[in-house]
Parts: sequence; structure tokens; C-alpha cells
Amino acid sequence: MRFKFEDLIIWQKGMDLGESMNSLARAFPNDEVFNLSSQLKRASDSIALNISEGSILQSGKEYRKFLGYAIRSIGEVVTCLHKAKRRDYISEQDFQTYYKNCFDLMNMTIAFRNKINE
Repeated sequence: MRFKFEDLIIWQKGMDLGESMNSLARAFPNDEVFNLSSQLKRASDSIALNISEGSILQSGKEYRKFLGYAIRSIGEVVTCLHKAKRRDYISEQDFQTYYKNCFDLMNMTIAFRNKINE
């Protein structure tokens, strides 16, 4: 027994990204706990949450809307990564790795969304 969304690669990658960002945020300075760390965790978790929520009992139009929320959350994650790099919380190499993961996930989610009929 499985939920249909669990088979979606975008959901799986969204779950992985959420866990990576959670680990990353834990390494930020304590004064970021209620700021950048919290925002990064919430935005990254929102990706898989919106993919799953949109997939259950929604019309195509509603599903596309939730996938749009997931895509926008990826944008939030990228902005948090830029902030983290500017504040010297992550290296350029780590930034590039996470950035590419976000970029790939965004493109996959957009492609998936474009296949859903309203």
C-alpha cells in the first residue's frame, strides 16, 4: 500500500532536499535559529508537502496550483542559499551543489506541471 505521490521523483527529490537543508540549517549560527535557519527549513519542507497535498483529491487545475507553490518554495530555498553564502555559512562549492539540486528539481517540477491538464 502506497500513496501515488510517493512514486513521484519530484516528491522523492523534494524530500531529499528538505532533509539536506535541515542538516545545513542546523550548522548555522544560533542567532539565525528564528531567522534564516527557520525560513530555509520551512521553505524546503514546503516543496514535498505541496507536491503531496496537490496530488490527493484535487482537480488538474488545483494540482497545478500546488505544484506552483512547490516551485515558488524552491525559489525561496535558493534565496536562502544565497543569503547563507553571503554570510559565509556555506562554501561556494556547497552552494553550487545545492543550487544545482534546486535548479534541476525546479525544471523537473515545471515539466511535470506542464503535463497535467486543467
